[in-house]
Parts: sequence; structure tokens; C-alpha cells
Amino acid sequence: MDLYSLTIHEAHELLKKREISSVELASAVFDRIGQVDDKVCAYLTPAKDRAMADAGAADELIRRGEMRPLTGIPLAIKDILCTEGIRTTCGSKILEDFIPPYSSTVAKKLADAHAVIAGKTNLDEFAMGSSTEHSAFMPTHNPWDLTRIPGGSSGGSAAAVAADECIGAIGTDTGGSIRQPCSHCGAVGLKPTYGRVSRFGLVAFASSLDQIGPITKDVTDCALLMNEICGHDPMDSTSVSRSVPDYTEALRPGLQGLVVGIPKEYRAEGMDEDVTEAVTAAIKVIEGLGARCKEVSLPHTQYALATYYLIAPAEASSNLARYDGVKYGFRDNTADDLTQMYQNTRSNGFGPEVQRRIIIGTYALSAGYYEAYYGKASQVRTLIIEDFKRTFETCDVLLSPVTPTPAFKLGEKLDDPLAMYLSDIFTLPANLAGIPGLSVPCGFSKQGLPIGLQILGKHFDEEKLIRVAYNFEQATDYHTRRPRL
Repeated sequence: MDLYSLTIHEAHELLKKREISSVELASAVFDRIGQVDDKVCAYLTPAKDRAMADAGAADELIRRGEMRPLTGIPLAIKDILCTEGIRTTCGSKILEDFIPPYSSTVAKKLADAHAVIAGKTNLDEFAMGSSTEHSAFMPTHNPWDLTRIPGGSSGGSAAAVAADECIGAIGTDTGGSIRQPCSHCGAVGLKPTYGRVSRFGLVAFASSLDQIGPITKDVTDCALLMNEICGHDPMDSTSVSRSVPDYTEALRPGLQGLVVGIPKEYRAEGMDEDVTEAVTAAIKVIEGLGARCKEVSLPHTQYALATYYLIAPAEASSNLARYDGVKYGFRDNTADDLTQMYQNTRSNGFGPEVQRRIIIGTYALSAGYYEAYYGKASQVRTLIIEDFKRTFETCDVLLSPVTPTPAFKLGEKLDDPLAMYLSDIFTLPANLAGIPGLSVPCGFSKQGLPIGLQILGKHFDEEKLIRVAYNFEQATDYHTRRPRL
């Protein structure tokens, strides 16, 4: 048995029975990283020495009977969450050498649960991208086909899970950045309701859209990670003071009485035939499990892409103003005056996609244009929220594709930003509305590439998403397949 191929719950049981140790498990994961990460490029900063020390400490806790579900489990964290003493780059040259003096709330929760942090994973710079090609350091490759993208921006975390370079991982989702790479890599990914997971210590891209969530090998692991990372945090003013259920209680059979909506607007022109077939077949499986499916309408979906690409860049423009070469991070020392130093630092420190979004956002917020662009986008966002609220009055969940196509070739859309943005067309409405969304493997293309099914629910109804995903997973075998590297 290859220990690195275990799920969180499988590894937990073996650790609990003392059939394996956390040190053995972590060693197997780092051996796997050594074997395949030169091909996949999932990690920016492996943290082996610290991880092995933490694994030894976890083994001592297990010996004393002080064990929690994540104790001794090697996990990876997207490199946009601050980790005290471990480099946090955000995939950007401007933070290439930044070592945070504190940890994000989520990283701290994982440490308190005695998980083992294997390292920090690659991402599109400041989480701005859909392919993990916009990292300042290297692109990540899809473990199913190394010539293709893993999705983004949490591509490093999704690829690490798919390639068995960790037992589970943490990603972030601003417009689909957990769900889209999980669809492309054959993993399970959940974007929780906005406010369900603390954003303290998450380096901000778009503050009203960003959310942290789990990336795992199966739905059971997703529930286990959700149990640990959710909850109110006074350090985050947007964190919701609401009790956290035990998500593992949603792992029960049967979907009888569930009403499932199929949004007619989530059928994009030019949608890949394999995606259509896989999602259609998945809907039939869910009907066969007792759910009742019906067509619904979300009429303002057509405006979601334009709305998102005004709101997200506007917030990014504001959030990234702090990177000026003065307080921390990269500083260009060739300038003769302060203004030139600012210009050179930001021009040389930020990559082209980040610069593009800062320019779009600054324009949308500028005097004379604010009401016409950002203000109008905020009004349309409200209409999108109302669409979902109205639909959830008669439906428990919605089903749709995660992406219009399977993973595309590396470099295929780098010179066409609009084509890249369109790959998030099915995921970003959930971020605008703040509702939870989950991607679960539902098939493969003719080229053997994974395809994901998206399950959307009402605010704070993650349990229902997990229940539907779990039942679908138990009725199929897509989650059991692994890429050959």
C-alpha cells in the first residue's frame, strides 16, 4: 500500500489503530513529492523539516490518546494564506521573500488540529487567473496530462491532491478558483458560503468575493476539513457568528424528496460535448437516487461575467495598492526619486495579468466612471443574488457544469484574456451571490481528462451540497481513479 494515496479518513483510521505513524505517512508524502513534483510543479515551498517535526509531535499525541480527525495528516496550503515562519509569496515576485510574522486563522486552526503542513502550493499571481500559468515562478501541470493546465487559481493545491503529493489541501475561491481546478484535476472542492470561513490572514484579492475552502480526494474528506476550518472569527469583520454543524452527519444515503434545479442559462454556446454528456449522465444518476429534477431560470446570469470583471478588479486595485516598495516586499532600487520607485516597483514586481486587472479596476473606480461601472455592477450583483434567492424558494440545490470544457493546453489561452475569463462563466455567479458551491468528479472526456459536476446551494446550506455529492460519489467510481505519473 502506498501511504501517500490514502484519503484523510483512511489515514486517520490507520493512525488511530497505530498501524502506521504520522512520521511514516509524512515521509511517504515527501518521497512522492520528490518523485513527481518536478513534472507537476505543484509546490512553491515544501516545508519538510518543519513537517517532519510536526509529524513526530503528532505521533506523541496519538500515543497519549489525544487524537483529532486531522492529527498527523499531511496537508498542503495555497500560497496566499499567511503561515508564520513559512514563506508566503502569493505567486508574485513582489512577495518572493516575504515570511509572515503570523498565521492566518485557517492555518492556525489546522495547526491546532495537529495537522502536518507539507508546504505551500503554486497559484496564479494573487489568485488572478484560471490556469495557474500566471504564477511568477512557474506554471503548474495537470497530473492527468502534463501538457495541460490544472485550472486556477488554486491549481497547485488541486494538482497536489490529484498527484497524491498531499493527503488533502486548502484553496481559495474568488470566482471559481477551488471548483474549476478540482473539475480539471478530478478532485472534490468546496467553496463555502461567504463568511463561513475566516479570511483573516488571507492575502486579499477581492474582499467581497474571496473564500477559503477544502480540496480533497473524496467527499468524506471534504466534510472532515470543513469541520475544522469553519467558524466565527472576531479577527474577520465579515465572519458570520453562526454555529457550525458536524458536516460528517450529511454523509448519509438517499436523496428522496430533494428538489434539484437545472439552470437553463448554464448551457454555454460552444460547450464541449464531453462535458455536456457527463453532466447530463450525472443528473440522471441523481434522479435515480430519489431526487426530483426540474428546469429553472437565473435570468441575470448573462451579466455575471461583466459584473464580476468590474467588481473583482476594482477591489483588487484597492487591495494591491499596499505593494508600493516601502513597507514590505520587493522594492526597485534603480529609481532616482520616490515616484519613479513606486512605478518601477509595481511595474517589475507585478505580472501582466495582475497589472491588467489593477488598470481595469482603477479605471472602474475613477472619478466620472465610478457610477457607470462599479456602481452599476453592484446593482446587477443584487439582481443576481435575487435570482438565486427566488430559485431556492422551490429548489434545494442547483446542478450545472463547473467549466465549459475539460482542461485546455498550457499556453492555449494565455494571449486571449477574454477566452480565459470565459472558463469561469459557470462558477463566478456563486461568488457574486455569496452562496456555497461544490465540484465533484462526474466523468472523463474522450482524452481521459476529468470533468466536474457543480452543486450550488442556498447560504449556509453546505450540508445539502455534501449530502448530494456524497450520494453521487457512492453511486459512481470517478473519485477512485488516479492519474498515472
